[in-house]
Amino acid sequence: MMGEMTLMAVAMSAWAMFMQLFPGQLRGDARRYVNKLVSYVYPYVEITFREFQVDTWFERSEAFEAIERYLSANSSKMAKRLKANVVKDCKSVVLSLAENEEVTDEFNGIRIWWTSNKDTPEQRALFSYRGDEENRFYRLTCRREHRDIITKDYVKHVLDEGKAIAVRTRQRKLYTNNKTEKWSRFKRTMWSHIIFEHPSTFDTLAMDPKKKKEILNDLITFSKSKDYYKKVGKSWKRGYLLYGPPGTGKSSMIAAMANLLDYDIYDLELASVKDNTDLRKLLIDTSTKSIIVIEDIDCSLNLTGQRKEKKEEGKEDKDPIEKKVEEEEDKKKKGSEVTLSGLLNFIDGLWSACGSERLIIFTTNYVEKLDPALIRRGRMDKHIEMSYCCYETFKVLAKNYLDLDSHELFETICRMLGETQMTPADVAENLMPKSDEETPEICLNNLIKSLEDAKEVARLKALEDAKIKVEEEAGKKKDEDGEKEQKIDAKLGDEEGKKASDAKENGVMLA
Repeated sequence: MMGEMTLMAVAMSAWAMFMQLFPGQLRGDARRYVNKLVSYVYPYVEITFREFQVDTWFERSEAFEAIERYLSANSSKMAKRLKANVVKDCKSVVLSLAENEEVTDEFNGIRIWWTSNKDTPEQRALFSYRGDEENRFYRLTCRREHRDIITKDYVKHVLDEGKAIAVRTRQRKLYTNNKTEKWSRFKRTMWSHIIFEHPSTFDTLAMDPKKKKEILNDLITFSKSKDYYKKVGKSWKRGYLLYGPPGTGKSSMIAAMANLLDYDIYDLELASVKDNTDLRKLLIDTSTKSIIVIEDIDCSLNLTGQRKEKKEEGKEDKDPIEKKVEEEEDKKKKGSEVTLSGLLNFIDGLWSACGSERLIIFTTNYVEKLDPALIRRGRMDKHIEMSYCCYETFKVLAKNYLDLDSHELFETICRMLGETQMTPADVAENLMPKSDEETPEICLNNLIKSLEDAKEVARLKALEDAKIKVEEEAGKKKDEDGEKEQKIDAKLGDEEGKKASDAKENGVMLA
């Protein structure tokens, strides 16, 4: 290889001299013939993978990134010159080939050469939207007789292995959408992220074991169903509706799902989205293997579709400038223009098929407030009620917070949980030691005391509600009696009036 490259270097030097001695038109004709001649003699094939493609000039090529990871993991040990890069929010150092560095690889007994290089423009632009106009690239070189094997099998092997390395080494992220006004034309700033490090798992999730197992099996089945979804003609996604009172563990459930499947989380704030078009753009900008979450969807927006009032007939048109000012003010007051129709298309319309292996999760405290079209099966495929703490849930919390599997006070707590409604969050707060002096028994007694207090509050509230109900019924009965008396008086008055009328007709005078 090195000997042949030396010959090529000599040929290139001769070509440079030729370029200086002959005029431009003659050089162009000569170049075509020389390239054609070299193509017959040159025994190698070269394939170039650029960092930025023309159609995605502001976004790195996925193939380039996959090759970079592959070479970093498989061939960087042979390289003499490397570049180190510390990725943001990542403690590890990523190594890649320095410019003009060459390494070799082997595939099915075939030797392949990889070279790292970059194109540097002769003149730099005054402004660069990417911040760097030097376009890096990797060049693959192999012998001509191995071209089919390399293009059909080896390149696919490199790309698949690079993607697999990315999955194994990546850190999961928690994204939130930026306000539409902050989006930049030349820089992808739709989402901001932090590293996702929530410790919740299905083992620590405070929930009824049977329901927990059902959800766990559903998630595992979904993650393995790529071919099945393709077979039935559905997008590889699934919707979950988590509903229940505050403090029942909806957010912990989402974190446990992400940790189980190793998915990123996109926390979508609908109020920050300008309209349905921007909602679709956000969807396109999410990755596969992700969970898209809309929390408290009943409070996010008014999704019932408010209609504009029709202009009154005969009303004169306003001055165009005044009308424009009023429209701008209305937009500011109105905020997001996302509609129910736009959200439905986001969930299961044509645009929802732009990615795969996604979960879409809605949470709400009041499921009855949601439009039935929003939560029907096919959109929200599985409805999960996050309920108050039961005895089985308490045992999970006791194990998590106090490392207890059993205690003599468990029986008392079991009885009281059957009589009183308390959320897992409140139970956990009572079980958590507040100082080194608090023993597990003290924490359990704190919980019993809180349950007793909650029971008393519930009893007083029930009495108050019963009193209000009795007063309302008494008032209603009083109103009904009053209406009856009025009807009787009216009827008597009608009868007296009729008698008087009859008497008058007969000529009889009443005393």
